[in-house]
Amino acid sequence: MLLKRHHLIAAGLAPPTVARAAPVRTDHGFTQDWFLESFLNLPEDLAEATAAGQRFAVVFEQRGCPYCVEMHTDHLAQAEIEGFIRPRFRILQLDLHGARPVTDFDGEVLEERALARRWRVTFTPTVVFFPEEAPRRLGREVEVARMHGLMRKPEFLGLFTFVAERGYADGTQFRAWWQRRG
Repeated sequence: MLLKRHHLIAAGLAPPTVARAAPVRTDHGFTQDWFLESFLNLPEDLAEATAAGQRFAVVFEQRGCPYCVEMHTDHLAQAEIEGFIRPRFRILQLDLHGARPVTDFDGEVLEERALARRWRVTFTPTVVFFPEEAPRRLGREVEVARMHGLMRKPEFLGLFTFVAERGYADGTQFRAWWQRRG
């Protein structure tokens, strides 16, 4: 027999309610209040994420990108998706055309737009995922997975799952891993 929520609460058995975050509108589009605030030093951000037991990812977006808006207002607004990603990942949001200085994993400091070119980011949103530790090499040489443009919600969550479960560890690419799971 299913108990109603108020009976579970009265008995002290209901799971704690987690406040759901809503996308935050900015001058450039949207962000999430749980995205990483950073000094834009990628080796430090990666080390902090790893120390906290989380994975590190960088998302490149741009003003006016309808797929970026959809990612924030639809994909990341889904309880299942946000509930999986938020506790497992630290996500740094960068602007494809931005001018803020960012320190790449090899120590070179570049503007966001130069980093995007260096990493060969051409679509938005692009999410780049990193291992728990990265050698002193440029980011695109150490990434473990990448989302080029917005995926459908099942694959979007699947890619984050692939990284969280280290599906790439044996050299498997996401598409092959996804097909095996499907």
